Amino acid sequence: MIEMRVTGIAMDAATRSPIVLLKDSTGRRALPIYIGEDQAKAIGSVLNQLVPPRPGTHDLLINLLDGCNMRLEKIVIHSLKDNTFYALLIVQQGGVVREIDARPSDAIALALRSNCPIWVMEEVVADA
Repeated sequence: MIEMRVTGIAMDAATRSPIVLLKDSTGRRALPIYIGEDQAKAIGSVLNQLVPPRPGTHDLLINLLDGCNMRLEKIVIHSLKDNTFYALLIVQQGGVVREIDARPSDAIALALRSNCPIWVMEEVVADA
């Protein structure tokens, strides 16, 4: 697995669709993932250090995890099938680790809010 970080949000010039850009620590490997506009706003707000007056959906989920004594350990973007990326939230509660299926865009938004690492399987980067 490769640990990656969010380096920004871009717009596809042809489709005007937002793309979240992930890069490894060396900057040599990158992974662009097309996302929805709402997810782009959720990710962009964290990148731009904007604090909403009321919690958004991703903020609510982080608050819920905290309230239930759960911790988001990491996210893993584990596969790419038919041009669709798949991710897991790795959550711990009282020593029990659970894997929860998630869209990569939501997983990334949660990872940024909880300062947890973003991991991507080698084959996903190679196939993208």
